[in-house]
Amino acid sequence: MADKIIYPIFDKMMSRQDKESLLGQRGTMIWMTGLSGSGKSTVAIGVERELHRRGILCRILDGDNIRAGINSNLGFSPEDRRENIRRIAEIGKLFVDTGIVTIACFVSPTRELREMARDIIGAEDFREVYIATPLEECERRDVKGLYARARRGEVKDFTGISAPFEAPEHPDLCLDTSRMTLREEVEAVVKLLLP
Repeated sequence: MADKIIYPIFDKMMSRQDKESLLGQRGTMIWMTGLSGSGKSTVAIGVERELHRRGILCRILDGDNIRAGINSNLGFSPEDRRENIRRIAEIGKLFVDTGIVTIACFVSPTRELREMARDIIGAEDFREVYIATPLEECERRDVKGLYARARRGEVKDFTGISAPFEAPEHPDLCLDTSRMTLREEVEAVVKLLLP
């Protein structure tokens, strides 16, 4: 079998500056990490609506949506989790390089996974937001019934129960959705994005 031959055309394509100039905004990645049920998607939807109201183009990349589509072939083994985050970081970089404010909502349970995402996207475009809602509150919410199933042993490698979660050491923003209103959370993220 012949070696795969690749001829990238990046140098012929319009630049990121061209896209940002057209949109009148700067591409940025807001990477939301936290336990399942912590409120990542709820905060992201609120931020998306507020940015839309302000005329800023935004795209949410949500863990469940991505796993229902492009990453439907991946499970939750350490290798699959890594590939899940690698793929989404590569996709996220495409959005950011197009000048779109992108919000990624992924448990991304280890510092190593989040660092990989930061390296792919670029540190200057990456804002880490830790949704630091306590495990007890996430379990109380249990919108998807996953914690109950994990406690019964029906779900293997479930972050926070049978798999570890490493809290970010120096996030750009830390939010506890059990202590704040959605309005306060949205304002905090928008302020991080548009100081």
